[in-house]
Amino acid sequence: VLVGVGPEACGESLAMLFPTRAFSPFYTSFTAQSAGEKKYDLMYYLKGALAGGICCGVTHGALTPVDVVKTRIQLEPEVYNKGMVAGFQQVIKAEGAGALLTGFTPTFIGYFIQGWFKFGGVEFFKINFAQSMSPQAAWDSRNSIYLASSAMAEFIADIFLCPLEATRIRLVSNPTYASSMVGAAARMAAEDGIIGGFYSGFLPICFKQIPYTMAKFAVQGRSAEAIYGATGTSPATSGQGWNVSVSLTSGIIAGVASAIISHPADTLLSKINKAGAGGDGPMFTRLANIVSETGIVKLCTQGLGARCVMIGTLTAGQFGIFDSVMAALGASKYHFHDPSKDKH
Repeated sequence: VLVGVGPEACGESLAMLFPTRAFSPFYTSFTAQSAGEKKYDLMYYLKGALAGGICCGVTHGALTPVDVVKTRIQLEPEVYNKGMVAGFQQVIKAEGAGALLTGFTPTFIGYFIQGWFKFGGVEFFKINFAQSMSPQAAWDSRNSIYLASSAMAEFIADIFLCPLEATRIRLVSNPTYASSMVGAAARMAAEDGIIGGFYSGFLPICFKQIPYTMAKFAVQGRSAEAIYGATGTSPATSGQGWNVSVSLTSGIIAGVASAIISHPADTLLSKINKAGAGGDGPMFTRLANIVSETGIVKLCTQGLGARCVMIGTLTAGQFGIFDSVMAALGASKYHFHDPSKDKH
């Protein structure tokens, strides 16, 4: 950190460490492949990261009750086998309404951190991939850019998310395990060690989150593009209200698609973080045992309805909140633009 130096000067100084423009956030501007000349500098990426942290923390935190029921359905299908609504009733009857907020703190903190790296990372990689190409090449390659950017950003985010997600699942699967997130984390570290306690689910969380995020951003981007095209509008010329509406609608579509794609890994993640699941031994052995015990069909379908509702709502909310926070911070999300439409 350069003490006493403003963001612009700091960026220019750090840019000396990066001799090429293609993958440095410290160049103060470039000609965007969207309408007009816009600045995508260090402050833009920080705003994107903050907006991402807020949108993920708020939405995942708000949907904690749904996630509790979904996780119970996945972990105890012999008990919670009457659907999502009945699952809510069962949890409240057995443990009280407060049980629906089990794991709220690690959920909010974990997904704020994840959203910071995910949304901020996607903006960073997406813009710099596009910057390294011609405007037409960036437009033609937008699907590949969406997929690569989201995969890279999500992998980084998962390193930070995994310990908090493991703690949340342990609390949801065993509400008496500890009275707080800190207490649960301390006990897990003492009993299982750092790797065994917090990263035994890293492989399934990557298998879950990376395909989920790739589908989420690629489908949302193309769905939004289709909505703008069908209505004869564009993000550059539309008001904030319409842009947020498009984000919400395309977010629902993207959420359902990504939920279906990532659900088997989500079920594995829930099960492997339950104490004793899959027996003893290395992570791969435990995962293989869980797949064998559960079966492929159940792995793909247990809790899928609840997860589609949860992820569809959550994803729509995330994109809507992200765009709103970015606007409040004086920034707007980068959109791909077809340069051939500028030719007359």
